[in-house]
Amino acid sequence: MAVSIAERILGAPGRRLVAATLAFVSALALLAEPASTQTAPRRLAIAAASDLQAALPEVVRGFERSASATVEVSFGSSGNFFAQIQNGAPFDLFLSADLDYPTRLAAAGVADGSSLYRYATGRIALWTRRGSGIDVSKGLAVLTEPRVRRIAIANPEYAPYGRAAVAALRQAKLYDTLRSKFVLGENISQTAQLVDSGNADAGILALSLVLGPALQASGTYAEIPASAHPPIEQGAIIVSASRNKALAREFLAYFRRPETNTLLHRFGFTPPAR
Repeated sequence: MAVSIAERILGAPGRRLVAATLAFVSALALLAEPASTQTAPRRLAIAAASDLQAALPEVVRGFERSASATVEVSFGSSGNFFAQIQNGAPFDLFLSADLDYPTRLAAAGVADGSSLYRYATGRIALWTRRGSGIDVSKGLAVLTEPRVRRIAIANPEYAPYGRAAVAALRQAKLYDTLRSKFVLGENISQTAQLVDSGNADAGILALSLVLGPALQASGTYAEIPASAHPPIEQGAIIVSASRNKALAREFLAYFRRPETNTLLHRFGFTPPAR
């Protein structure tokens, strides 16, 4: 019988040691295999309009529990997010306060048009801090009073709530009288901060923020009729470059639930017709 070089060099004890070593290495490889093939964390990056800042966190918490996923939300101006997504910002989903922005992204191929979902219509309200002495129940006309020196609105160039504020003031024939008092916020959340901090005496804000716990506790408001401005139609869409499209579709399905519509209504949004 031929004897291998290894057998001649190692002898029987050596051969047993080699066999045991190989078995040990194989076992380690089997133990390591599940770690290398385990599923990557499910993460979703959402660009959301600032008017959702009070309502969306509750939706996100529910989705994270049900989907075993992590959702990172960035709040800001819909117009700014529109520009960022056009330039390749790494978002998976865009929740815009202006339906026109996701529609234009879809037309340019930057977002998936088949995923476009009109999720709500926003409203605006006049808000001031408690103790300011400004009676917002008088409506927009109260802004002409001398004690109102600065009025916060969102920048109409980027924010749909700013455009709605301008439209309401124009309809009331107050825009030209009041424009010198304007203090512009980059988005509607920053606009609310301007009034809440005292850097403006009153502001035209998203009703959804006014109904949130922070502003409810510190101020008073009066709704501005929906007929005073064009509808603030809001839309969600999946970004074409997203690497998490399946998870983004799961979120949109969760976002369409009746429970979410009820929540949005509680924060002053008009949900889409069932």
